[in-house]
Amino acid sequence: MRYGIQGRSTVLVWLRKHGRLDWKESEAMKKDTPNKKIRELEKKLKRLEQEKEVLNRVIDIADSQLNTDIRKKYLSLLSEATEQAQNETDEPLDL
Repeated sequence: MRYGIQGRSTVLVWLRKHGRLDWKESEAMKKDTPNKKIRELEKKLKRLEQEKEVLNRVIDIADSQLNTDIRKKYLSLLSEATEQAQNETDEPLDL
């Protein structure tokens, strides 16, 4: 009765329950801490803000070179699309 194991069935039950674990890195072992998750999200936010700044500069350059107003055209199309989508979801469903 070493280690409090009273019979073979105890070991067999444990192996059936836990024997298929991947010992390299299981899901339980690789859970991120809240601080690590916050750092990752802050990095992602910083990268997305930089991408947005680059795209805004590209739009400004294209507007000045092509003498157009891309931003106003895009925003009006976007607002029309969201209004249409909202109207479609407000309609009652035929059951």
